[in-house]
Amino acid sequence: MSLRIGDTAPDFKAITSIGEIDFYDYLGDSWGVLFSHPADYTPVCTTELGRTASLKSEFDRRNVKVLALSVDSAESHQGWIKDINETQNTTVDFPIIADQDRKIADAYDMIHPNASETMTVRSLFVISPDKKVKLMITYPASTGRNFTEVLRVIDSLQLTAEYSVATPADWKDGEDVIVMNSIKTEDIPAKFPKGHQVIKPYLRTTPQPNK
Repeated sequence: MSLRIGDTAPDFKAITSIGEIDFYDYLGDSWGVLFSHPADYTPVCTTELGRTASLKSEFDRRNVKVLALSVDSAESHQGWIKDINETQNTTVDFPIIADQDRKIADAYDMIHPNASETMTVRSLFVISPDKKVKLMITYPASTGRNFTEVLRVIDSLQLTAEYSVATPADWKDGEDVIVMNSIKTEDIPAKFPKGHQVIKPYLRTTPQPNK
């Protein structure tokens, strides 16, 4: 059965570029981003891992730990990291999982046989501190991921986990949000004292409550 949003993220032990880890222990009380790569020494992946490393302060600010996965060996990862650091002018210090037996890739349904029977597609999972899968994005091997979008979605997930709001299309941190329909209009002022706007009975907006 394939993994779905709201499911518990499978735990695992793995050899990585920084040594052996237990996934749950590594995440602790942090949010997590787990994302797969078709193979080491591939051009798109090299840019993706470099971009992720360059965004370390942004992930740290959001209490997010990042892990990458490839079906190649930890030894191969070490050599590849040198190339990433050199070509992308950064320092990769997050773990790259060596999933040579593809057990983790199978648990997270990262291999799509109609795309490739051996290589993972570009799957990305955002996992909350309670170890639930909150987001799944899958790209084909030919298309690099948009990490600005990944950060934007994490902002939305963390905001909506704390407040009874949703984020509209193209929302960015700091913009108005939508009040959930479970809250009656007459109850909005008490919950959201910054004010609100009723556009339609089912569409009510309010300034972002944690700003």
